[in-house]
Amino acid sequence: MNSVSPARQPKRVKARFIGPFALMLVFVMGVFAFAIFGIETRIRDRDLAERSAAVVKLFAQKLDKDTHKMMATARAMMVNEALEEAFRRGDRGALALQGGELFRSLSEEHKITHLYFIRPDLVSLYRFHSPAVFGDEIRRVSLQQASESQKAAHGLELGPMGTLTLRLVMPWRHEGELLGYLEIGEEIEHLLEEIRYSLGIDLLVLVDKHFMTREQWQRGLDMMLRSGDWARFGAHAVLAQTTEQLPAALEERLLQRLLAGGTAEIRDRGRSIHLASVPINDAGDRHLGDLVVMRDITALESTFQWSMIAVILISLLAAGGVLGVFYLALDRVERDYRRQHDLEHQLLRLDSEHRRILQLEKLSAVGTMVGGIAHQLNNPLVGVVNLAQLAEREADDPARTRELLREIRSAGEDCRDFVKRMLGFSKVSCFESKPTPMAELIEDTVLLFRQAESRHLPVEVKLPAEPAVLTVDPVLIRHALFNLLVNAAQATADGEGGGIEISLERGEDKERNRPGWTLAVSDHGRGMAPEVMEKVFVPFYTTRSDGTGLGLPVVQHVALLHEGQVTVSSEPGHGTRFALWLPDPN
Repeated sequence: MNSVSPARQPKRVKARFIGPFALMLVFVMGVFAFAIFGIETRIRDRDLAERSAAVVKLFAQKLDKDTHKMMATARAMMVNEALEEAFRRGDRGALALQGGELFRSLSEEHKITHLYFIRPDLVSLYRFHSPAVFGDEIRRVSLQQASESQKAAHGLELGPMGTLTLRLVMPWRHEGELLGYLEIGEEIEHLLEEIRYSLGIDLLVLVDKHFMTREQWQRGLDMMLRSGDWARFGAHAVLAQTTEQLPAALEERLLQRLLAGGTAEIRDRGRSIHLASVPINDAGDRHLGDLVVMRDITALESTFQWSMIAVILISLLAAGGVLGVFYLALDRVERDYRRQHDLEHQLLRLDSEHRRILQLEKLSAVGTMVGGIAHQLNNPLVGVVNLAQLAEREADDPARTRELLREIRSAGEDCRDFVKRMLGFSKVSCFESKPTPMAELIEDTVLLFRQAESRHLPVEVKLPAEPAVLTVDPVLIRHALFNLLVNAAQATADGEGGGIEISLERGEDKERNRPGWTLAVSDHGRGMAPEVMEKVFVPFYTTRSDGTGLGLPVVQHVALLHEGQVTVSSEPGHGTRFALWLPDPN
């Protein structure tokens, strides 16, 4: 008597695969999040370093521009005969009379704050900004350089009363005789405001206290009607600032870290502020103090946080989608496996030998099915894991890391868009041809185009004298013609004349010696370069940021379905012509 062994319970395929797969997705997400947070500080530090370098460059450019402005002013004053005569005679009253109105104009219109007439022995003759002080010997670096070289000298200098001034000193000669020196200067506060509005940052000017006493510094504040802070920092006095109130967290220890070349991030009244510093040197290359760069990164942090949340959510959705598809596929495999197992158990009752053969065949089929599914899922997963590992290795290269992370982030969106594009592309696979009056088809398509095209570009239609009836699929031909019209409209910029031209005329395929008709769309736009023309029919290739790259490949596909062809001719600057050739059924 034959006996049949009890049926064993089939293995649970989902339990074996779904757990490890979910763990792997969690691991990838964790690596992804860690990599993003790991490079955030580097990105912000590099951005602030670039801003600091821009501050140094812009500050130097503005100093150079104002130096040339002061040099032009000095040369204009030196050709004033009345001023020259008063300077030669050392007549302070005449200098005041001749230059007083000029100095007021320079102060109001060009921010000039200092104007000196200095004798050849380097003793001041007249200070227009402080007329009561004269007869003192001046030993500033810029004046010493001009005296030694007998050429114009300029640069930043810190006055004894804490005034940080851009100074220009020029020797004044007449017929070989040295009359003395003309010195023009301007305070740098207005330059700070210009840099602030140009780069969107705040600036703080600090000067070393050992260059002046507190009494001198206070007299300078009173004389120049400025505000400052002597006691906030130990070795530095606040000379100027572009913000109404300094952050409370900016204290001595933090300042020392900035002066040592570091950066810092602080919170102040609900804002996040990134700090760095650059040195300030005078005309003699002495280190006078430092320029602290303060950038409000609150919006940047908020944008980053929201972007991070969006990336994580999109990644989670993508991971959930992949996990769901994998789960459904495994569920189907498991159900098929169970059904096959039950059928196998029933067949085993008939013949044990047949049962063994059938079992082997069915297990082989299941293995093939599972292997195929695993292979299809393994390819994209390997790409995601490789990109994550590469991003982890490239963490020291922020630009490369950001690029890799963007690819990981957009994986889900790309898959969704790709599927939509494939579905749209596959719609042209249906082909139902019938005799179609081409004039009516063209008229309907142009009407639809005019409704869809907001600029209302003129469309000229040239049809043959005799009616043309072709055996085509009207839906597909209308689709192809509409794509060509949209393409022509996109190539025609605003203000370009000529509009769009549609023509239908008889044409022969010389290669196949077949009669037919040519439906052409021409524009008078910017044309295409040769390298672009070579790729216009490549699916998904586009030169537009919002394009799909499927319009022209669809046109080519429609032509092939009708045993026709599409050609393109273009000249940069003179427009483009697409010609759809269709065979004549007669």
